[in-house]
Amino acid sequence: MENKFLIFDIFGDYAHFKKYYTTSSPLTFSIPPRTAIIGLISAIIGIDKNQYLEVMSKTKARVAVRIINPIQKVRMGINLINTKDWYWWPVRTKTHEPRTQIRFEFLRNPRFRIYFSHSELYNNLKEFLQNHKSFYTPYLGISELICDFEFIEESEIEEELEGEDFIDVHTVVPLEEKFDLEIEEGKSYYKEKIPTEMEPGRAVKEYREVIYEEKGKTIKCKIKGAYRLKNGDVITLL
Repeated sequence: MENKFLIFDIFGDYAHFKKYYTTSSPLTFSIPPRTAIIGLISAIIGIDKNQYLEVMSKTKARVAVRIINPIQKVRMGINLINTKDWYWWPVRTKTHEPRTQIRFEFLRNPRFRIYFSHSELYNNLKEFLQNHKSFYTPYLGISELICDFEFIEESEIEEELEGEDFIDVHTVVPLEEKFDLEIEEGKSYYKEKIPTEMEPGRAVKEYREVIYEEKGKTIKCKIKGAYRLKNGDVITLL
């Protein structure tokens, strides 16, 4: 595994990372789950959708995410094809409309900073990021929400922290068994349960609870396994 991380931003007008328990009125996670991040990275460097889950497994890829723009959510009606009584479509009858409108929840003006390291694909992704090119079109959750990306820098690991002292973590923090949070004035903390790894058949293999500050401020906590980078950032892996 590389002893350094590629750091880049992903951003767009809107994002939608569908929560697994919503159906008729889809809600979105506040942050991109690890599963969405590795899918986006795989699109940039051109890994086939049937292969990327294995290539980007936790044993090969390390991923952390930081909130840059404050979390904002909006709801909008989206016209979808009405599949009820589908054999009538596209003929409109008294009992059938060709479209149905569903209210989706979106993240507005999302921008996230991704920290990524890989045992084999590090230099490949670095080349794509530095030259601002992608093999497939990257998007934020669903294909209609095309996104952009910006290479920031790469930074080596300075030390791995043991969780003995309170530290200011810049990224989203997974809730481990040995976790202690110091609540600070002026910060708003939220918790979500997100998918972090999937089987090749796209069945979710692992969910993790994470905590984040909605404006992207640091989280002061004790947690084992955090990394301090030479650029000063402290990150925890999803």
